[in-house]
Amino acid sequence: MARPKAFDRDTALLRAIALFRDKGYAGASTDDLLGAMAIGRQSMYDTFGGKRGLYLAALERYNTDSVAQFVHDMETGGTPLRGLEAALQGFARRAGAGGEGCMGIGAVLEFGRSDAEVAALGDASARAQLAVLEQQLRSAAAAGEVPEELDVRAAAAFIAATLAGLRVAARAGAGVAALEQIARFTALACRQA
Repeated sequence: MARPKAFDRDTALLRAIALFRDKGYAGASTDDLLGAMAIGRQSMYDTFGGKRGLYLAALERYNTDSVAQFVHDMETGGTPLRGLEAALQGFARRAGAGGEGCMGIGAVLEFGRSDAEVAALGDASARAQLAVLEQQLRSAAAAGEVPEELDVRAAAAFIAATLAGLRVAARAGAGVAALEQIARFTALACRQA
């Protein structure tokens, strides 16, 4: 009979995410990960199949949680454009709060398109983010908050690129105030496009 796990998988995964955000895949040794997750080597292999399996699980969880948080923030704005502004501001505050790296951006920088599984996770996250942004912008256009002729796809792509830029700027040391200013300008650009 299999022995029950002596650790919480979600807690261990969140701890691994923090380490991967800070050090990347190559920079996080297996010993670093085991220490951060407070689990034994065999537990990691039994649960995740090894460092690579852990990384893929962590990246998928990180991407899913990031999009979910952005959606949650958009739902707090009252109107579609205010929701988008709230999500952008929340994103800027989180990005600048500790200068932590973004695991998604880190994966792109570390692997580019050379790893099919990592790229597939990034692509899925990007599609989900773009779909959410496009829907929010369509709703804003229907509410008269942005011009009807706004190219929703182009605007969503612009916002997604801005979010990536915010993550990189935060990692480079930009403070919350600077990131919030970029977020405000992004929302203003949508309003006046």
